Amino acid sequence: MVPPMGNRSVDPAVTPAQLQEAPPEQTSAAPDQAVTPDRSAGPDRAAVPQAAVPELPWRVPLDPAPWWAWALFVAPFIAVPALNSWLWMGARDMLAVGLLTIIGASVVRVAGGVVLYRVELTATALRARTSMLVRSLAWQDVDTIEVGDDNVVLTAGRDENEINGIPRDRTAEVGAIMQAIHHQAANAPTHRARPRPGIGAVLVLTYLVLSVGAFLLRWHLL
Repeated sequence: MVPPMGNRSVDPAVTPAQLQEAPPEQTSAAPDQAVTPDRSAGPDRAAVPQAAVPELPWRVPLDPAPWWAWALFVAPFIAVPALNSWLWMGARDMLAVGLLTIIGASVVRVAGGVVLYRVELTATALRARTSMLVRSLAWQDVDTIEVGDDNVVLTAGRDENEINGIPRDRTAEVGAIMQAIHHQAANAPTHRARPRPGIGAVLVLTYLVLSVGAFLLRWHLL
């Protein structure tokens, strides 16, 4: 009785030449060589490679503001002072003047968020200029950087800071540059800054002075 052949047994009917022609056994990949896909990014976001750091500070390329945003931003500076100096009859119309001025200020602030929007990268932080404020995010506070279709999202703890308006063909470039600066600043001192008033705050204040001042001058109250 012949015992069964194991994995390394040789069939006596097989010649040495046939043994040499036999294909080698396929071995499975070692556990440490297995590649695990990155599932941390969402379906519309991708992991970001690093790129060369440009000369800093570097302005993030953004799509130009549409014409209607410029029209809404400029119109209150002209229309509201003109109405305040012509439409109302006198001091008893102060309530109407106040309401119209507040509505115009809201339009300036909202449209200014599109027209005045700028994003700048420095060696220590990302700075974003909105309609009223200039906000800063230190690179050491950034946990992850993810690229979307037309935006880059920087996650800092539970907060997501989304940079919108980037041209679709340059989002990968912008994300890679952010990742490179973030990596470069890992061992640098942390510089945090509180939000501060920007040019938008100055423009809104100028609008208020023009709107209220036009009414006061028209009716000799100033």
